[in-house]
Amino acid sequence: MSGALLALALITGSRPVIVVATLDDVIGPASASYILRTHQQALVSGASLYVLQLNTPGGLIESMRKVVETFLNSSLPVAVYVAPSGARAASAGTFITLSAHIAAMAPGTRIGAAHPVSMQGGQMDSVMARKVTNDAVAYIRSIARLRHRNPQWAEEAVRDARSSEAEEALRLGVVDLIAPNLEALLDSLDGRVVEGETLHLSRPRVVRMHHPGIRDRLLGILSNPNVAYFLLVLGFYGLLFELSNPGAIFPGVFGAISLLLAFYSFQILPVNYAGVALILLAMGFFLAEIKVPSHGVLTAGGVLSFLLGSLLLFDRSVPYLRISWISIGLLLGVTLLFFFFVVAAGLAAQRRPVVSGKEGMVGEEGEAVTEITPQGGTVRIRGEYWNAWSTSPIPTGTRVVVEAVVRMKLRVRPADTPETSDT
Repeated sequence: MSGALLALALITGSRPVIVVATLDDVIGPASASYILRTHQQALVSGASLYVLQLNTPGGLIESMRKVVETFLNSSLPVAVYVAPSGARAASAGTFITLSAHIAAMAPGTRIGAAHPVSMQGGQMDSVMARKVTNDAVAYIRSIARLRHRNPQWAEEAVRDARSSEAEEALRLGVVDLIAPNLEALLDSLDGRVVEGETLHLSRPRVVRMHHPGIRDRLLGILSNPNVAYFLLVLGFYGLLFELSNPGAIFPGVFGAISLLLAFYSFQILPVNYAGVALILLAMGFFLAEIKVPSHGVLTAGGVLSFLLGSLLLFDRSVPYLRISWISIGLLLGVTLLFFFFVVAAGLAAQRRPVVSGKEGMVGEEGEAVTEITPQGGTVRIRGEYWNAWSTSPIPTGTRVVVEAVVRMKLRVRPADTPETSDT
């Protein structure tokens, strides 16, 4: 026995240990990783039961399958508890609930609506839709039969998006019991036979609660399509600003990090890269409008391209994959302001005459501190003393004008005389 397990045994004694993981999120790579990790911890620690308290609108089919496979092959009894009241186990959550050894619900919860289109995250033609639906039906029926639950209801949940509240689900044999809270659930399970073994969960017992940590929450945030959308656009802004103003550093660093996080989000989410290309095209149109007068044609093309790209970026038929209209409008407005005010102002500044450095000295007026001759002298300009020379002698105290800067030495002439030629 390892040191950690020995310490746990000494602390808990003969009391049963129940590991409870709570999940109130979409089923995706981040949440699936959290479930599998806490399940493994419960298995290694010698817990008597693993409970997943679930509230989810659904999720991605690949992530759901990983959780289902783990639960179906688990040597540790697994209970999925749809709670608290008002929670749901929809879409992918239905598969996960049915795959557990024990399926329980709190009063006022619901389960079902497991149509595969809302789990796949993409548009399908009729033939592909039938294939995916039939595969999902076979999958959920096999799960229901394996766990001795109602396979007909399970099929209707997929084919017809059927959904049932807790009392109906219990009556139809979809779930095993209804419990108002976690303690009541554990009391009801004490003495129940699961996979030929009796659960011993009598009090006193040790309940070890798990909640998603900072890493899990961060990955959950990155799996939000609105966050991925913002990271993509802001990342392009940062890199564009850095390329327009080399040496600013911060915009480039910010843009690079944002784009990397956006691309990580795209690995998690079912992204349509045509949408990414349209957003890039829109920014190109906006930038071109600043440099090429098109009388608004490029601007109109940019707005249309940006809107189409935003709408196509993720599948809007899936509620939890939709980019909100507020996000689209906000970023479109910021984009227009950025290109027509910030970038335009930067380009205008580049076209202004140089007013600093050596070039900025030409045309400045000053005073001869000493006599200025072709061999040299000293002038004061902007409060600074400069070495200067002139083609003809200039008396001390005369107002002078800088004609040129040659090797950090000023060529000057009296302010009341016309400009001389360089030839």
